[in-house]
Amino acid sequence: MAKKSMIARDVKRKKMVERFAAKRSALMEAFANAADPMERLEIHRKIQQLPRNSAPTRITNRCWATGKPRGVYRDFGLCRNQLRERAHKGLLPGVVKSSW
Repeated sequence: MAKKSMIARDVKRKKMVERFAAKRSALMEAFANAADPMERLEIHRKIQQLPRNSAPTRITNRCWATGKPRGVYRDFGLCRNQLRERAHKGLLPGVVKSSW
């Protein structure tokens, strides 16, 4: 189980990304369309003034069962340990233990 504070921090980041998504996308669109270098520089400064945690790349994939940040399979949202346990118990439809 991951630390509760780290899980809470990631939840806070997700909320902040949602809150600033429209403003960030508008600035990024304006930055891409700007032709004047000085205008681009000014828009870039505005983007930098947004909170750091409002960037979508700051969100980490976490296991929904344990909160672990590493070894998370996107298809299931589970870490490798939980994926293995649940597959052995037959709780994941369509997942079969391989044997050869």
